[in-house]
Amino acid sequence: MSLGIIIVSHVDKIAAGVQTLISQVAADVSVTIAGGTDDGGVGTSVEKIQQAISDNKADEILAFYDLGSAKMNLELAQDFSDKPVHLYDVALVEGAYTAAALLQAGVDRTAVEAQLADLKIK
Repeated sequence: MSLGIIIVSHVDKIAAGVQTLISQVAADVSVTIAGGTDDGGVGTSVEKIQQAISDNKADEILAFYDLGSAKMNLELAQDFSDKPVHLYDVALVEGAYTAAALLQAGVDRTAVEAQLADLKIK
């Protein structure tokens, strides 16, 4: 089963920037993004998140987000996804970058999660 990453941010440029950063270390990892609201404002969109999950080439998704309402919308999208989606309460940039680099190296999800434990937001 292949693993991919989704980045959800309240600001589209943040999501795109994290995706650009990740592409430098994980060219073979499918990374999709959902940034901002449907009308281009600050916030998140369940529809954009669902599209990013659907567009991701992987069979299983590791999801990273910036703020609480992004998590809430990810959880809603998760309920409607055919793919397993795992949410991580970690620092967005550091967590997504770490996961992507490890996935690029062929590390499994359990080992990725062990590495993410130190980045957990408390």
